[in-house]
Amino acid sequence: MKLTLLVWRQAGPGAPGKMVPYAVDDVSPDMSFLEVLDVINERLIARGEEPIVFDSDCREGICGMCGLVVNGVAHGPEHATTVCQLHMRHFRDGETITVEPWRARAFPPHKDLMVDRSALDRIIAAGGYVSVNVGGAPEANSLPVAREVAEAAMDSAACIGCGACVAACKNASAVLFVGAKIRHLALLPQGEPERARRAAAMVAQMDAEGFGNCSNEGECEAVCPKEIRMLNIAKLRSEYARALWRGGK
Repeated sequence: MKLTLLVWRQAGPGAPGKMVPYAVDDVSPDMSFLEVLDVINERLIARGEEPIVFDSDCREGICGMCGLVVNGVAHGPEHATTVCQLHMRHFRDGETITVEPWRARAFPPHKDLMVDRSALDRIIAAGGYVSVNVGGAPEANSLPVAREVAEAAMDSAACIGCGACVAACKNASAVLFVGAKIRHLALLPQGEPERARRAAAMVAQMDAEGFGNCSNEGECEAVCPKEIRMLNIAKLRSEYARALWRGGK
């Protein structure tokens, strides 16, 4: 396959950026999108030029690091697929493909296709956990959990924190991510003691990070590689209302 990748290049956070074309004429349909970027980078390095900077880690669709907007869609055109699992057979021979970073105020740019997504980490640090301050960990099977509840919690826990929901939302909202984290723990008995405090703290941190509000258009659900549903947003709102009623305790 012969392809042209039109890639966003930006030298640094305060530097101007532009789209730069890179032609590749020996692309295998079985290559992943990131492997094509690897090939381009190898050639750039061989010519003494700066390689394209982008995030990646596991390349198995698990870690959520590969955050790219491909042809205007977060993670590309394939449903429920991360960029690292997006194969080139889904593109046409001779096609020009645009590649851009996540664009949101809460995700400031580092360089080229890499942005700072640590805002999501700070939201988790604000309350997305179960704290055990004293004693040993209880036996996992000592708290019975109904199968349907456990499965619902796991559906929410499947969120990999990639930020595609933020990149796809016109308001750069993170409510799908936050809602998934809140619902996951709210459904389980281990999360019950800190339920109200968790919701209040995570929503407050989300707002402090500069994410926008939700307008219920569903773009977040459409691009989520793990198919996290918008019902998590409804759960976030109900949990936050409950937390306000309880005074955040």
